[in-house]
This record gives sequence, C-alpha cells and structure tokens, in this order.
Amino acid sequence: ICGIAHVTATKMPTVHRHEEEKFFLNAEGRKESVPSIHDPPTKELSVVVPSYNEENRLPLMMDETLDYLEKRQKRDPSFTYEVIVVDDGSKDQTKKVAMKYCKKYGSDKVRVLSLVKNRGKGGAVRMGVFSCRGKKILMADADGATKFEDIEKVEEGLKNLQPWPNQMAISCGSRAHLEKDSIAKRSYFRTLLMYGFHFLVWFLCVKEIRDTQCGFKLLTREAALWTFSTLHIERWAFDVELLYIAQRLRIPIAEVAVNWTEIEGSKLVPFWSWLQMGRDLLFIRLRYMTGAWRLETRKCN
Repeated sequence: ICGIAHVTATKMPTVHRHEEEKFFLNAEGRKESVPSIHDPPTKELSVVVPSYNEENRLPLMMDETLDYLEKRQKRDPSFTYEVIVVDDGSKDQTKKVAMKYCKKYGSDKVRVLSLVKNRGKGGAVRMGVFSCRGKKILMADADGATKFEDIEKVEEGLKNLQPWPNQMAISCGSRAHLEKDSIAKRSYFRTLLMYGFHFLVWFLCVKEIRDTQCGFKLLTREAALWTFSTLHIERWAFDVELLYIAQRLRIPIAEVAVNWTEIEGSKLVPFWSWLQMGRDLLFIRLRYMTGAWRLETRKCN
C-alpha cells in the first residue's frame, strides 16, 4: 500500500488558473485582475465562500454575513472586509445570485470568482484564499449552517494563541459539543460511518482536533499561505490535510465551539463520500511519511 501511495502521488502539482479565472467582474460588469495572497494585505478580513450549485442556500448565508459585517464596520470604521464567493463550476444560477450582492455592496466588498470547471470544495477554497486581500481569512460554508456572528468566538480563539510563531495561527469552529444530539437523529449506519471517520482522522492524521470537518475556520494570512500552497487534496478530506500540514509546521491551532444547524441540500453522498475520504486519509499519511509529498510552498500561476 505504501508503494502504491508513493508511486501514484502527484508531486507538488502546479496550482493553475485558467485565463478566465485571472479576472473577476466588478459591479459595473468590467473585468479586473484578481489580487494575490503574496501581495501585502489591504483588508482586515477576507471571507471565502466555496459554492457549488448553491443558488437556493446562498442568499440566506450572504444576507446574514453581510448584515453582520456591515454593522461591525459601522461600529468600527477601521474594520474592513471582503467576501469572496467562489463559484465552483456550478450548473445552476449560483454566479447570478452572488453577482446581485456584488452589485448591491460593490466589488470592493463582494467579489465573485468563477472557476471554469468544478475543482471540489478544497480546490475552490484554495482559489479563493489565493485571491484574497485580508490579514485574516475565514472559510465559511455557503449553507450558513454556522451562525456568522460566531466569528467572534473563533477570533477570540485565534487571539488566545498569541504570540503567533512567524505570524501563523489557525482557529477552528467545532461541532464536537453537539455530537450526542446529532447521533440521536442519525441512522446507525451513518453513526458508524461517522465514528469510523473520526477514528481514521485521529489514528492517521490529526490527534488534537475533535472536529476537523466544520467549514468555519479562521487563519492568519501567513498560515493560509503556507498551508494552502502545500495542499494536495481538493475534495472533502482537504480539511484534514490542511490541519495535518499545520501540525507538521507547528502552527498553533485552537478549537472553538460554535452554533451549528444542519441545513438540507448537502452535497455529501453518505457512503461514497466517506469511502473517498477514508482513502484520502490513508494516502495523506502514507505520502507524507514516504516523502512523496513534501512541505513546500508554491505560487498559483
């Protein structure tokens, strides 16, 4: 298995942008070049929202998010933000829905990055991260399952990790405290899959974080640069590799309880998605262990 994992590994693939992905449409419909995470930050916060066929769930999340951010900016004019909606090759009206917010709030605050083809959630988040301007970067799911005001909790978790080594730190929202209630609502089969996945994560990759999959994570710009530029997994298990990389780089990580509500419309297919994630977890461990994957940074071309 080690041999197969090593031989089949892609060695630091180039993170390639299609020509159409090097621009975004501003509120007036004109093309503007996307910035780079390698540039100095010009915003306090970037919110990256990966979105695949989310025309129905995205509006509620965006309304809640922008309402909070606008109120916070009114209280503190020095607070600046941007929301980057990454349309991950959607086949519905996700891009059109997101562009309405760009036109309403302006392209300095809301940007829509359209990917030519579907990359997977991890690939979409990475492209958004590589295009952001914030000192801190928040990953937030388009379903709005986590209350956006809980950003204050993960910010506090990040603050409590100071001093940050090399300005790198990560604060993860967590649903672990809700596990007992969620088990009562799940079938035995899904509960078995969940425990099996948690065990594999703990045994193979990440031992200190109970909930690696909550899509509400706050990173300093430097931590985002180092972790996402090393990332290989582009689909569901990308969170695990992200935190595995962070642990290998000795980046401090906080886990903070957040409010979470299950929203209908999940793209996760219970059995096959878990099977794919289990395979990815095994390959993450074996490929780093055998040196097929290394902790190196790379630029997005």
